[in-house]
Amino acid sequence: MSEKILESQFQITGMTCAACATRIEKGLKKMEGVQDANVNLALEKATVKYNPAVTGPADIQKKVRDLGYDVLTKKTELILTGMTCAACAARIEKGLDKMEGVINATVNLALEKAAVEYNPSIVSPKDMIQRVEKLGYGASVKNEDNDKEAVDHRLKEIKTQEGKFIFSLILSIPLLWAMAGHFTFTSSLYVPEAFMNPWVQMALATPVQFYIGKQFYIGAYKALRNKSANMDVLVALGTSAAYFYSVYLAIESIGNNTHSIDLYFETSAILITLIILGKLFEAKAKGRSSEAIKKLMGLQAKTATVLRNGVEKVIPLEEVVVGDIMLVKPGEKVPVDGEILEGRSAIDESMITGESVPVDKTVGDTVIGATINKNGFIKIKATKVGKDTALSQIIKVVEEAQGSKAPIQRLADSISGIFVPIVVGIAIITFFVWYLWAAPGDFPEALEKLIAVLVIACPCALGLATPTSIMAGSGRAAEYGILFKGGEHLEMTHRIDTVVLDKTGTITNGAPVLTDVRTEMDEKDFLMLVGSAEKQSEHPLAQAIVEGIKERKMALKNAEEFEAIPGYGIKAMVDGKEVLVGTRRLMNKYNVEINHVLDQMEGLEKQGKTAMLAAINGSFAGIVAVADTIKETSAEAVNRLKEMGLEVIMITGDNEQTARAIAKQAGIEHVIAEVLPEGKAEEVKKLQQKGKKVAMVGDGINDAPALATADIGMAIGTGTDVAMEAADITLIRGDLNSIADAIFMSKITIRNIKQNLFWAFAYNTLGIPVAAIGFLAPWLAGAAMAFSSVSVVLNALRLQRVKL
Repeated sequence: MSEKILESQFQITGMTCAACATRIEKGLKKMEGVQDANVNLALEKATVKYNPAVTGPADIQKKVRDLGYDVLTKKTELILTGMTCAACAARIEKGLDKMEGVINATVNLALEKAAVEYNPSIVSPKDMIQRVEKLGYGASVKNEDNDKEAVDHRLKEIKTQEGKFIFSLILSIPLLWAMAGHFTFTSSLYVPEAFMNPWVQMALATPVQFYIGKQFYIGAYKALRNKSANMDVLVALGTSAAYFYSVYLAIESIGNNTHSIDLYFETSAILITLIILGKLFEAKAKGRSSEAIKKLMGLQAKTATVLRNGVEKVIPLEEVVVGDIMLVKPGEKVPVDGEILEGRSAIDESMITGESVPVDKTVGDTVIGATINKNGFIKIKATKVGKDTALSQIIKVVEEAQGSKAPIQRLADSISGIFVPIVVGIAIITFFVWYLWAAPGDFPEALEKLIAVLVIACPCALGLATPTSIMAGSGRAAEYGILFKGGEHLEMTHRIDTVVLDKTGTITNGAPVLTDVRTEMDEKDFLMLVGSAEKQSEHPLAQAIVEGIKERKMALKNAEEFEAIPGYGIKAMVDGKEVLVGTRRLMNKYNVEINHVLDQMEGLEKQGKTAMLAAINGSFAGIVAVADTIKETSAEAVNRLKEMGLEVIMITGDNEQTARAIAKQAGIEHVIAEVLPEGKAEEVKKLQQKGKKVAMVGDGINDAPALATADIGMAIGTGTDVAMEAADITLIRGDLNSIADAIFMSKITIRNIKQNLFWAFAYNTLGIPVAAIGFLAPWLAGAAMAFSSVSVVLNALRLQRVKL
């Protein structure tokens, strides 16, 4: 039989000339499984013929990216309905993955969502929905409206399951009562005559079996129609066997003493009742696992006071547009991201950054939507609204992380996909072993063991083990300002053994401040002259000096003359006096004697400070030093990382002397200095080549390549958007303690997942043989099955109480 060959088109970005097209074409043709590849530079498209048994769209996309280009793909989220267990999720995922044009599909059973990356020129969300529906489930593209509908649907489903459980319980209690009367030790228990009648029992069991249990029959039919099996198949087989065998016995008993026969109507009814109860608990617990998203959404203001045509209007938050002028009174929430036009206030940003101390803001400063204006009236201009606000971006990252799949889950998925057919096989073998050898000819006994095996083996716990922990762990981390972009990053972080820290803006505050003043004249007069001279300079060091002097509540004057001398410093006239501020070269240029202070200057420079000399009217007057000071928490955070057994390295473009001075203050021994921006990624690669698992932490555009290269890239949230885009984790607070918190959160989440998987595997590994041997009655098997799923979810929810 000839091999099946597929043809797909990929939209390529990043090509600049024919050489690019040729390079991609050659690279693709060298791939195993690729029969032919043609790249059109004008259309920016690659047409690839490939053997799907050997390679696929994801491999082709990776190859293009390895060659230095990119493939244009889109991502969409589908809201799914009708799934009952891990086998359902695995079937939908497999079905979507097999679609031509789908790069990757991840189905999350706990969230009831599918995240799909696809090639828009080949496949569309509509095609995906049709594929899911063909598999026997429901799907719709996620948007704000149907996301709310999904929440409403979940609440409605809980209410429906509650109603079904109560109805089923009422009908099952008489059957349970009748069953109790059959035991020797309960022979004295009063059982109403009617409850022992086979036809009364059938009348009670039938609505439970076919009305309450209808969902299991429908699910089983859809699964079998698509040549697969899920939990519904197990439940439908087990309960049907008990029910129909009881019907047969009831018909056989006509004309006999009906009280002397053992019926199994209670087995099927109680099983269905317990499974519905388990589903009810599971639905409620799953709802709690997405609390983090609900909390974040609850932070948003509901309305905004805007100025339109000079009139104040209170409008819904959704109607605010970029450029709107908004009024925010003390105690109110800032509606959206914006810039202060008038007023000043302290803004409580704790819900976004985790910093408990309110931040003083004034004209020109930016404010973040959902933060609280504490004590001043401010007028702001909306700069980001809707999905572009910082809070909306945080919510998006958390949602994507919760919807993603950690590599550790693949094992559970692969097992759950083949689990049900194996269980059915074991159940049939169990039946014949009992019927032929263990209890020869005892059909009821063998049937009971078959039912117990079918029911105990539900793979729900396996399917829920990982996603519920990922949801709870990433959600809790987000509450502390740690945003994991995906389950794979949450899993990888606990393996980190080396942390590389950028210096400026990561270990340090990122802005120089005035640290030292040494003068041979009156300090106030000296600072007034130096500050007034530097006031007109735009150099960051000059601004640091001026800000430092202003903080000392000193008034500055305007210079009569000002001249910036590039590479040297500045020259100005203040109050009729010539003021020079700058380097040694500036002093030498104007013949100012400085030999007696050079030791002082070098001492300051060894501390990592930038020292500047000042002269008044041609005579040396003093030294001012500025430095980018380390953050208050940096030394503590570095010490925490060392205590966790991690190697901490500082990387910077600064000179060796300054770098080592800063590193010493932070408690870092290993320093890589004088590294160009593009060299940072190379240094990370060198560490990886030594077998280290590297986390790179940075905040600037120049850190982006290193962040992308590292095993885990962590971007300081107070830094640039480019850095955050390249990183796997965003640390919103800008505090290095968040690195240790992120690693700790990863470790306890992975530990929680392993606990869940262990108990899920152990439960099925032990439960099936125990049921097969005959130590579990079917109703006990049903209760145990329900408890296993609920216990896994409840264990995951413990992560929501973690303190960092």
